[in-house]
Amino acid sequence: MPVLIGTSGWHYQHWKGSFYPRGLAAPKWMAYYVERFATVELNNAFYRLPDAATFSGWASAVPDGFLVAVKASRYLTHVRRLKDPEDPVHLLLERASHLGDRLGPVLLQLPPNLRLDAAGLDRTLAAFPRSVRVAVEPRHGSWFVDDTRAVLERRGAALCLTDGGPSRPPLWRTADWGYVRFHRGRGRPESCYGRAALATWASRVAELWPASAPADVFAYFNNDAHGCAVRDARRFATAVTRAGLEPSRVPGVRETPIIS
Repeated sequence: MPVLIGTSGWHYQHWKGSFYPRGLAAPKWMAYYVERFATVELNNAFYRLPDAATFSGWASAVPDGFLVAVKASRYLTHVRRLKDPEDPVHLLLERASHLGDRLGPVLLQLPPNLRLDAAGLDRTLAAFPRSVRVAVEPRHGSWFVDDTRAVLERRGAALCLTDGGPSRPPLWRTADWGYVRFHRGRGRPESCYGRAALATWASRVAELWPASAPADVFAYFNNDAHGCAVRDARRFATAVTRAGLEPSRVPGVRETPIIS
């Protein structure tokens, strides 16, 4: 499988004129996006879990092979804070299952003030069937210890590698697949990534998941300002190719201008 590259969401008004043509109506943005990318990270499920019909509608709107990563509801991660996870996990999967074979990984993004709770994480991951890939994004430094790594490895969950967030996780490979999120670069305009930073990340991915042992690696750009996410996704695909891996489809050069 290739390195699947996408953005964290697609419905951004400020992408009109940079990514989306100015005359393209918002209801057509998803169709435009899926023609140019092979995956997307669904962020709005974090704020309000869509109903089953909405997930079914997305499944029918994307082509074969397109994968939708779903960010788990904040009710599980931020309200319950991993306590008694079985019911919210069940509800999430009951809804998201309507994506069918378009369902990609589920992302658990933990609150930045949630300290290490290895037992809570273990119980949460145990609530997911092994057929569902789960990535975990801890944002407090106390999580980056052997206990966390042991839980992730035992449950087959991926540590979400991040750049530009409140903490910098170690480069652990805890599963036979990977998940990377790009929050904020140091390039120009603000939040964009420079080519050198993207090349470094492509090398890291190639070291952890080399071409000699093919694995699914999902990479999402969350730096939506100025259309940086779309442009950086394209540049990262180039860097991934140079690192000896195969990227999924991304927009062409003329489709990724930056508006500052």
